[in-house]
Amino acid sequence: MSNAVLDTSPVDSADRGSDSLRHARLPRWAPLGIAVLSAALGSAVGLVADLSSKAQWGLIAALLFVGITFALTTAVEGVRQARDRLATSLVWVCFIAALVPLASLVWETVVRGIGLLDGYFLTHSMSGLRDLQPGGGVYHALIGTVQQVGLAALIAAPIGLLTAIYLVEYGGGKLARAVTFFVDVMTGIPSIVAGLFVLSFWIILLDFGYSGWAGAMALAILMMPIVVRSTEEMLKLVPNELREASLALGVPKWRTILKVVLPTAIGGITTGVMLAVARIAGETAPVMLLVFGAASINNNPFEGPQSSLPYFIWQQFKAGNQYAYDRAWAAALVLIGLVMLLNLLARGIARWKAPKAGR
Repeated sequence: MSNAVLDTSPVDSADRGSDSLRHARLPRWAPLGIAVLSAALGSAVGLVADLSSKAQWGLIAALLFVGITFALTTAVEGVRQARDRLATSLVWVCFIAALVPLASLVWETVVRGIGLLDGYFLTHSMSGLRDLQPGGGVYHALIGTVQQVGLAALIAAPIGLLTAIYLVEYGGGKLARAVTFFVDVMTGIPSIVAGLFVLSFWIILLDFGYSGWAGAMALAILMMPIVVRSTEEMLKLVPNELREASLALGVPKWRTILKVVLPTAIGGITTGVMLAVARIAGETAPVMLLVFGAASINNNPFEGPQSSLPYFIWQQFKAGNQYAYDRAWAAALVLIGLVMLLNLLARGIARWKAPKAGR
């Protein structure tokens, strides 16, 4: 018995030693400190190596951050925790790598476009002005974008929502598989193909003229598969227990979907619709083919050419002079602000319509 006790004592001491090492932790400020150190080292390497691109400096700093984090965590906390921190640091590096171009784009647009953005620019059109002249505004393009995107949303959102409800709540046979296949195919359709389809059918075959409505139909084709896919995923996240509880009370299935399923998923559905709106708000090819562009204000989307913000931006950059460039950057800032406003409005509606706790 005494030998057994003596044999196990070294193991116990080793376990206690490993436990003490396992409880060693880096301070909370360590990731921030490593990031600052990596940025300084990356800048130093860039200066010594005479690297002109700041992107190269950032890449070197990112590699140093990942390497130092892994090495320091291995020395202090052990290999297992080091692997966890390695994965976390890689996620942060990828997040920053994706965020930097977006922030750079927004900053560049704001800096270049804010100088011309005022009340005059938002309330006047380019009627009677050439692209080589100063002045003018974006009102005609703003009206066109709002009307075309609004009409496209009125077409695509109900169809996409009902299609997703069918696929999740009712579908399961050959028809559902066929619908899913065509939705997947439509997701990858280039915008120019949707514009050519509407052009050949609506304008050439049926002999209707260029209009905002024609552009809205092409935009709706691009918007529908996004709405279907996002709504379908949100409906799948609704717990089946909610459906079963409602059906157990004798509530019809259609009413269960309307009163239980949709209110539960309304936040995600609204976000998906707004993602689809943001997707089509910047499309230029269908507008060039179907709306045709106009320098004057046209408040009737069903008759005559219209303009839009993406078409106006392309047109001004194509002009190739400083006045046109300034108008293009200001119009781009207006487009970003419009999409942001629509997203904020949608989030507000989603929070207002979402079921409240305790009800």
